[in-house]
Amino acid sequence: MKEPLHMPYARISLLKGKPPAYLRAISDGLQRALVATFDVPEADCFQIFDQLEPEEFVFDRSYLCGPRSDAYVLIALTAGKPRSQQTKKDFYRRLVELLEKAPGLRREDVMVVIHMTEPEDWSFGNGLATLVQDA
Repeated sequence: MKEPLHMPYARISLLKGKPPAYLRAISDGLQRALVATFDVPEADCFQIFDQLEPEEFVFDRSYLCGPRSDAYVLIALTAGKPRSQQTKKDFYRRLVELLEKAPGLRREDVMVVIHMTEPEDWSFGNGLATLVQDA
């Protein structure tokens, strides 16, 4: 069995009120950065946007790399295939470059947290541990 690429799943949190084109620009920039640096096939795109009210999205505006504005975006990326430290650094850099161009996010307003998982932590459907040999 060929080793799957373990595409990532992204949960993107931001304040409510952004237009669809803005969300699409974030989605496209994120996917382009993943394809370019994170060994992700173009078609493997799984993203969820959480648009939250201000009282539902609490963040420190100055902690490390701030100051953060109301445009702050938190990207929680869950991935199954381990990536090197350099790969992650390349991804972070490429992501902010792309999001700075469209939709115009400031680099200080982009935070990423990567969670690594094991193959048995994924079921792509049919009640199977899809990435495990004896699914």
